Amino acid sequence: MITVDPVLETHDAAGFTAWPIGAPPEDHFLALSGRMSPADVGTAMAVVFEYNGIPVTHLTDARLHRHLAETEGLLAPGGLRFRDTAAGVTIAPGCCSGLEDWREWWGVVHGRELWLGHDLALHVTQAEHTVRLQQDDEDSPYIEITRDELSGLLTTAQQHLSGFLDLARHWAATTTPDAATRLISALDQHLEITADQRV
Repeated sequence: MITVDPVLETHDAAGFTAWPIGAPPEDHFLALSGRMSPADVGTAMAVVFEYNGIPVTHLTDARLHRHLAETEGLLAPGGLRFRDTAAGVTIAPGCCSGLEDWREWWGVVHGRELWLGHDLALHVTQAEHTVRLQQDDEDSPYIEITRDELSGLLTTAQQHLSGFLDLARHWAATTTPDAATRLISALDQHLEITADQRV
């Protein structure tokens, strides 16, 4: 069975103490979904705050608005992680990818090229009806799926992100109430979570 998870790299949450966070996963990739624990949502938000330099204390709507205007948006280290659970093969995001670019995978469904980094490089090899995902080199294990399967996996990834956004909305209402609406709107906009599919 082939699965996909939108993931965040958790290195930026190391030593974070502004609110409760969960223990980092062993591979430092935190899967986002509507089934996350409150502590893991806290970890994801810690990564977003730290990676983007958002002030964690006394955050108001006005301060967040100024910060977003100066930085021109939010970035999120990570991407999409694919797994073949039967074969035990995992394809992690490339080093230069960000979760904000996850919709670029729709281009692969339609035959366009995709570059996702050079360290732990993710190679995407396309044939007429199939796509092969391979990490690092030609001798490493790979996952091969049809374009239709990839399309379905991307729909699943969007559902996972939407579930995470719902949890983040509840988290923000409690943890950053003065900036909750703008924060969730920015997450949705810059990670392109609920927008219509791009072709």
